[in-house]
Amino acid sequence: MKQIELIPAIDIINGKCVRLTKGDYSQKTVYRDSPTDVAKEFEDLGFRRLHVVDLDGAKSKHIVNIAALRGITENTKLTVDFGGGIKTDDDLQQAFEAGASMVTVGSVAVTYPELFAEWLGKYGADRMILGADVRNGNISINGWKEDSDKALLPFLAQYVDMGVKNVLCTEISKDGTLSGPALELYSELMKAYPTLHLIASGGVSSLDDIQALNDAGTPAVVFGKAIYEGKINMKELWHWHDA
Repeated sequence: MKQIELIPAIDIINGKCVRLTKGDYSQKTVYRDSPTDVAKEFEDLGFRRLHVVDLDGAKSKHIVNIAALRGITENTKLTVDFGGGIKTDDDLQQAFEAGASMVTVGSVAVTYPELFAEWLGKYGADRMILGADVRNGNISINGWKEDSDKALLPFLAQYVDMGVKNVLCTEISKDGTLSGPALELYSELMKAYPTLHLIASGGVSSLDDIQALNDAGTPAVVFGKAIYEGKINMKELWHWHDA
């Protein structure tokens, strides 16, 4: 079986590395002052991918922490995907010019599907990740502050038909809780779209959780709090991954 792709996450507020619980900005933990230093440490540990989220941007509806993204891409060789606040052509161009290899776009895909389709055609499916943040079965937008009326599977269907290959799906009720991933949800998605490069996000607390996602055939996983809280032993993780 192909091994799951491991993608650590850096979430940024006020230029600092933080984690939220269930997307609640009032439940914020600041882990480090320098996202660049954290990214360097991930690179030193052997990671090749990094998921960066501008949480200020997600709430402000435009990119805010572009300097933090640039600091990471200029000081590491990590392949960075960046999301949070990408709402316009200018935001998208800023992210790519600051060194992002890929961007994660969620809210625009809900509110302005024609614009997302335009970006998909212009930049290609390999550089665009569809963000599908889910709460109570429906897609949530704008930093998870608003729930749309769009159910997950029909939402994905329209974009898979357009050629989307990469989907980052976060179960908001799990995010930052260390309570285990939404295995049933991801299994359902992989059954519906077996060729999709699905990136699972939310709730990962241990190597066992990653193993369970791998056993379910999930192509990739984003995780953050489990690393920052010391719940995952990096040596054990890489020994398992290379086995």
